Amino acid sequence: MSTRENPFGQVLVALVTPFTADGEVDWPGVEQHIDDCITAGADGIVVTGTTGETSTLTDPEKLRLVEVGKSVAAGRAKIITGGGSNETAHAIHLYKQSEKAGADGVMIVTPYYNKPTQAGVLTHFRMIADATDLPVILYDIPGRTGIPITYETIVRASHHPNILAVKDAKGDFAEVSRVLNNTDLMYFSGDDTNVLPHLSIGATGLIGVTANITSTPYRTIVDAVNRGDLATATAEHKRVEPLVRAIMTHVPGTVAAKYVLHGLGRIGSPRVRLPLVGPEDTEAYAIETSLEAVRDIPGADFSNFRPDRNAAAGGALPKVPGTTR
Repeated sequence: MSTRENPFGQVLVALVTPFTADGEVDWPGVEQHIDDCITAGADGIVVTGTTGETSTLTDPEKLRLVEVGKSVAAGRAKIITGGGSNETAHAIHLYKQSEKAGADGVMIVTPYYNKPTQAGVLTHFRMIADATDLPVILYDIPGRTGIPITYETIVRASHHPNILAVKDAKGDFAEVSRVLNNTDLMYFSGDDTNVLPHLSIGATGLIGVTANITSTPYRTIVDAVNRGDLATATAEHKRVEPLVRAIMTHVPGTVAAKYVLHGLGRIGSPRVRLPLVGPEDTEAYAIETSLEAVRDIPGADFSNFRPDRNAAAGGALPKVPGTTR
């Protein structure tokens, strides 16, 4: 495990962005949800990431999410800004503005759709890291971006003084071990099903979608691993598995998390922005069936769960397109 000081936290929530029924950001809902996550055990909040629907947020919305996060956290948790852009110039501009808005760190996703060579990927990372004094997490998620960050590129990027960590959603544990053996980088699990396996081989923490529902089990797992108590960590891992399955296997995690949070009365609307749409009946049924196996998870009381398929149906078109220039 890295001996570097960790500026990010260990239990990080990949925050959903609560919307109103017409698809506008529900700012009071954002404040309440961030506070709920921190109270439940999170020490880091990643705003404007994949789960936060970064692709359909405007830049002003992204920056305000950082500002609101900092205000609500009030020193209780770090606020990391995710998303970025597949245009290097735009990403640099956005992360500079995020630093001014108060972000504690930035998470840079591999450029998507363009499919650059690894030289292009490395240049993208280095130029962004050069442009800010904030600590950087590289986000390796080839299932969404179309390309991985190769081992060689990760090692070369690790020499930059601002690049401190990787969020791994690739699931190559042999590569994770190799990077941890040969660099000072920290690793964060970016796949909810793999949190404990990642931690068991030396990862620092997690950036989780299911943690929107409750951060408490992940706090338990991380704290247990920190003190070498694998039995407690494993027991909690098993207990949270049905909730992970409900959130992560039937529809995109953002969609399921909002559907469940709304059913719990924790956000005012389950609305997502197009092209995401709420779960269809068969998908909603699968989520609800998976939740029937959830038992005694702190912070996840489903005794009054009231899902609303009608409220979740379809998707919203916001007033201002997110990436119009």
